[in-house]
Amino acid sequence: MVHEPVLLDEVLTMLQIQPNMTCIDATLGLGGHAAAMLAATAPGGRLLGIERDGAALALARERLAGFGARAMCVQGTFGNVAALASAHGFEQADAVLFDIGVSSLQLDDVARGFSVHADAPLDMRMDQSQELTAAEVVNTWAEEALCTLLREAGGEPLAAAIARAIVRRRAVQRIETTQELARLVSGVYYGRGWRRSRIHPATRTFQAVRMAVNNEREELQAGLAGARHVLAPGARMAVISFHSGEDRVVKHVFREWERVEGAGVVVTKRPIEASVAEVGRNPRARSAKLRVFERRAA
Repeated sequence: MVHEPVLLDEVLTMLQIQPNMTCIDATLGLGGHAAAMLAATAPGGRLLGIERDGAALALARERLAGFGARAMCVQGTFGNVAALASAHGFEQADAVLFDIGVSSLQLDDVARGFSVHADAPLDMRMDQSQELTAAEVVNTWAEEALCTLLREAGGEPLAAAIARAIVRRRAVQRIETTQELARLVSGVYYGRGWRRSRIHPATRTFQAVRMAVNNEREELQAGLAGARHVLAPGARMAVISFHSGEDRVVKHVFREWERVEGAGVVVTKRPIEASVAEVGRNPRARSAKLRVFERRAA
């Protein structure tokens, strides 16, 4: 499987990765960032990789096997980064990375139900062992809760109309597949005079439902706080986000740490974005935004 980690050079530079550093990749994915960090921290650097998706974790472990004991890969959510770091001997990290959002593996596996363009069961679970699925969110949440979710997590301008359409449809027949949901949302847009554009009209709805299924907003808040706890004095934390709402959370948290608490400095006053060349090679990088925080030295 070909996998190009987003903003790789920028991550290595901004985290100031050097030999023998102790690093945490809180969103291991397929191990692209982790492999580069391990290579740059040779000969004695260590890395803890955290990944909630069992399929991705297995592939990452295979990819990083050549680094031996220097690479420790564990299953878990990045919201538990502090506890996982403590449990595995990474109480103080020289660099912490988050690459949040849905992974290439999850998008490419149409059976997982993340893609708006392919037909599959409404699943969207990053951790296949959990119970909550997209089908449960879509078919059981109250109309008001769905509207709030679509508006706040998805930034959906037609949140109320889409939530109302979902509730009406499921009263007649349960919504079971991605294409059923995508067609329903498209119908709402067509009814409002929508004309085709590059972005599918159901993209924001899918994003919001996915975030609810995987508890992503709460995980992000907990993950940032946990990472700060394990960050060594003078060390840096980098966060790559792909959604404006998540980027705002990171921006505001970093700003509060700097201006209110005096805990360190925001290294990136504006987010770093992918170059035109990288976007050409890897379209997923188009919406990526990288922000970096440095903890105050003791």
